[in-house]
Amino acid sequence: MKNNNQQNLHAFRKMKAEGTKICMVTAYDASMARCVAASDMDIILVGDSLGMVVLGYENTLQVTMGDMITHSAAVRRGAPQSFVIADMPYLSYHLSLDEAKANAAALITAGKADAVKLEGGTASRQEAIRQIVDCEVPVCGHIGLTPQSVYRFGGFRVQGKTPEAHEQLLRQAVALEKAGIFMLVLEGIPEELAREITAAVKIPTIGIGAGRYVDGQVLVYHDLLGHSTLMPKFVKQYANLDQTITSALNGYCAEVRSGAFPAAEHTYYPITEQE
Repeated sequence: MKNNNQQNLHAFRKMKAEGTKICMVTAYDASMARCVAASDMDIILVGDSLGMVVLGYENTLQVTMGDMITHSAAVRRGAPQSFVIADMPYLSYHLSLDEAKANAAALITAGKADAVKLEGGTASRQEAIRQIVDCEVPVCGHIGLTPQSVYRFGGFRVQGKTPEAHEQLLRQAVALEKAGIFMLVLEGIPEELAREITAAVKIPTIGIGAGRYVDGQVLVYHDLLGHSTLMPKFVKQYANLDQTITSALNGYCAEVRSGAFPAAEHTYYPITEQE
């Protein structure tokens, strides 16, 4: 959809009301974003997952505001008309409300995002969301398996499995909606809990490893295209880019060594027809 912030926020609610599923995928640079923008995708998420799939970290905790601003701005250049949500990285909204507001604003102004996403549903997160929304920045929430809590969780573990945890996540979802979020990501929770949350809130829910009964889905670009060494159980691969890329690189090497490349038509270097 062509980007107009307020129209899109209304459109996402309308999609939920009409039962039209919302499609979201991550992207981290201009070339990825260009491909996503040419597809039927509704939303691009510049996720702090870039720490793992692009920068090679073991988790998302080392991603900085500088990283997020750089990659968000690159995505915007590749997809100028797409609706873009940028993750607020670890410690960018945890230490003070003033920092939370300033960092959210930076992702909108310097990172060129349309909205920000932050993790967690505690009272302090709810207050951060209220203050960020008061600065006219749309906020997407994220509860369940929140990757920035990986050390507290003891790994990437499904959340909400006990009756107490189930009720806590349900209460958090309702509270986050009241705090002002326009959308809620549900990650790594039981399918029935995701269905209950989706029915309890008027805002769209987006699942990742949360089953079928949500208002939309999000996956990591590298995972769904088979361009990652990580393969969570909930992922379906729609391509095998690792294999395709390696095959293409081997073809290039073979032709260089045989002399087949470059051929005569490859010896000139025009960037445009005018040159």
